[in-house]
Amino acid sequence: MKISINRLQDFIRLDQSPEEIADLLTGSGLEVEGLELFESIKGGLEAVVIGEVLTCEKHPNADRLSITTVDIGNETVPIVCGAPNVAKGQKVVVAKEGSTLFPISGEPFEIKKAKIRGEVSQGMICAEDEIGIGESHAGIMVLDTDLPNGTPAAEYFKVVRDHVLEIGLTPNRADAASHLGVARDLKALLKRETCLPSVEEFKVDNTSRTIPVEIESAEDCPRYAGLTISNIKVEPSPEWLQNYLKALDLEPINNIVDITNFILHDLGQPLHAFDADQISGNKIIVKKLSKDTPFTTLDDKKRKLSGEELMICDEKGGLCIAGIFGGKGSGVSENTTSIFLESAYFSPDVIRKGSQFHGLKTDASFRFERGTDPNMPVYALKRAAILIKEIAGGEISSEISDFYPNPVSDFEIEVSYANIHRLIGKEISKEEIKTTLENLDIRYIGETEKNFTVSVKPYRVDVTREADVIEEILRIHGFDKVVLSENLNSDYLAEHPSKDLNKLQYKLSEVLSGLGYYEIITNSLTKPAYAEKSGFLNPKNNVEILNKLSEDLGVMRQTLLFSGLEVLAHNINRRQKDLKLFEFGTTYQKASEGYQEEKKLALFLTGDKAAESWLEPSKPVSFPDLYATVELICEKLGIDNSEVEITHDGPFDYGLKIKLGTKELGKVGLVSEKLCKLAEVKQEVLYAELSWDLLGKKAKGLKKYNEISKFPEVRRDLSLVIDKEVSFDQIKKTALKAGGRLLQRIGVFDVYQGEKIETGKKAYALSFYLQDKEQTLTDKIIDKTMNRLIQSFEKEAGAFIRK
Repeated sequence: MKISINRLQDFIRLDQSPEEIADLLTGSGLEVEGLELFESIKGGLEAVVIGEVLTCEKHPNADRLSITTVDIGNETVPIVCGAPNVAKGQKVVVAKEGSTLFPISGEPFEIKKAKIRGEVSQGMICAEDEIGIGESHAGIMVLDTDLPNGTPAAEYFKVVRDHVLEIGLTPNRADAASHLGVARDLKALLKRETCLPSVEEFKVDNTSRTIPVEIESAEDCPRYAGLTISNIKVEPSPEWLQNYLKALDLEPINNIVDITNFILHDLGQPLHAFDADQISGNKIIVKKLSKDTPFTTLDDKKRKLSGEELMICDEKGGLCIAGIFGGKGSGVSENTTSIFLESAYFSPDVIRKGSQFHGLKTDASFRFERGTDPNMPVYALKRAAILIKEIAGGEISSEISDFYPNPVSDFEIEVSYANIHRLIGKEISKEEIKTTLENLDIRYIGETEKNFTVSVKPYRVDVTREADVIEEILRIHGFDKVVLSENLNSDYLAEHPSKDLNKLQYKLSEVLSGLGYYEIITNSLTKPAYAEKSGFLNPKNNVEILNKLSEDLGVMRQTLLFSGLEVLAHNINRRQKDLKLFEFGTTYQKASEGYQEEKKLALFLTGDKAAESWLEPSKPVSFPDLYATVELICEKLGIDNSEVEITHDGPFDYGLKIKLGTKELGKVGLVSEKLCKLAEVKQEVLYAELSWDLLGKKAKGLKKYNEISKFPEVRRDLSLVIDKEVSFDQIKKTALKAGGRLLQRIGVFDVYQGEKIETGKKAYALSFYLQDKEQTLTDKIIDKTMNRLIQSFEKEAGAFIRK
């Protein structure tokens, strides 16, 4: 769900930064998953100004070019221009040197100082398609303005900038599925009042077009309101409305449909507009139709009804699947002059069943099936009618018909102060409790020394029990303000079985065996010489055996490396040179006080990947083979926050150190030749040693399979030129942060270093796989995501994107 901060400020005064607002909301349970900058003109016309052409002469070396000097406020610059209409005295749009333009078609490009046919050019005089405001490329824009030279073009074109929050709304928070809903939480967090737009100016102009409403299924439609608006003009929406919708990733359609979408995202109340002339019999009937009745929806698909979905009908048949999707014949078109505007409260159950049966997930069904506010329909209807008259003209030609025979009552809940303190884990003052609840529109209606009773409005479908009220107090008070004691204990509603590390080890052993690894079990006693000659182990940390049987078994091992190398040497000496081994074992060393034991998982790779075959020649194992196994282990255990850094320490010639947060998980790399010789191994060995204690602690259990998404995955490729020092891990982190929930995975299909790129650089060819689990991705969303990735790579990794 996307929320515009510009629009949010129409409901509540905000003086915090977008980042601070995001943190506040996340802390209260509305997790902000992303924060984007929206600009009505891409790039915001940064470093693009109004200029005046002072001189204009023909280019001496090119017939179709002109040499101009342009006053851009603080300086006068020479610009070579190819437009046929450029002339002295014109006010023009100038992209200064260093600016980046985002044209209507094609890739963004940077304006650089250049020599064009021998003449210096320090900027560009722009056509409208070059700055992204129109399609024309016939010539440069000539402005009729008195604005001084050097004025930012963003000011002239009234560029709208907005920060947009992407909130991962949990299913229980249907009340927050709108700007008003988010503002209500901010009211409690910031202790400020919210304000709703006034509807006092609403008035009925006449009753010349009354359309009666009949409800046959009151259980499925507890409230239904509607009115008629005549003599409207359907046309594109004004810029402010289009920009609002575009900021929320919605495509403007026409002024009537755009207003219904505006109200939905503003107030959380879905509306539907019918072409009044298409309503047969001049009557609306809300009922269910028989099973297998054919119905064509707005997307031009012919569907068969289940008989369980609620339908909005006229005397001939269905006009709309209630709360889900409109019908093909009754929608608003450019020829529509009168509309019937619907605003209703439907039962969540009937909407959920209909949505699932037809596989239709719309903004309206998303809200209806979670529960909307039964007290909002008439207010939303008035607000929409005022906007329609303002934007599309027309007159309100009927009274509001409002079917609401059984008003939904507020919830009454009794709460114990003792239970608040017990469940939260700290004592909160009665004054703070009362203020917090009242700021959340939860009213006190009775109070004693030990208990109180509150009235909760029905739009809070998630607050029906004492525990729900306590959760509201805690999330506004702040989870981070509850100090955890050393003897923390919790009550759970569901069972949380303890993690069985032995079972986890057994299951992971099966996974590794399936990859062709053999398990080994080696002696915990080893040679003292290994630590003395290794160069990376401290001999002083050796745990010595008092009654040692021999010097070769005189100390406990500090690493699993040498006992594993001995196994490799034994097998290689017997002509078994292609080996994949793993071991779960314990390491021992002296600590500052006493001794330290840690269970490790070791992996060994040496020799060839597979036996020689006529199909393909044999290939030696490589570092990526072993690192892929380590990544698979983390993936299988549900650990996805690993970080890596290049390391040359430890037993390796080269390798990587893997971290989980601030703790080191282990190391992976090529064992140094010196250590291989120490254990009498005469071929290269790749080795990984991971902390099984840390893996076991962080593991979420072996990863389970998920249902394959119904919606297709999309692949996009990028070629990045970056500094040699920038690792793939840095690129991956940047991508995952910028790509958000749509980016499923990243692949590298080529790496290049050579003569074709400058010294000190390397090129990555990357594939990005995008997928939305709830809907098919549109080109607009894909392009927006990829542009966000490109901007992040350029800004955070200093990358150059190869076209």
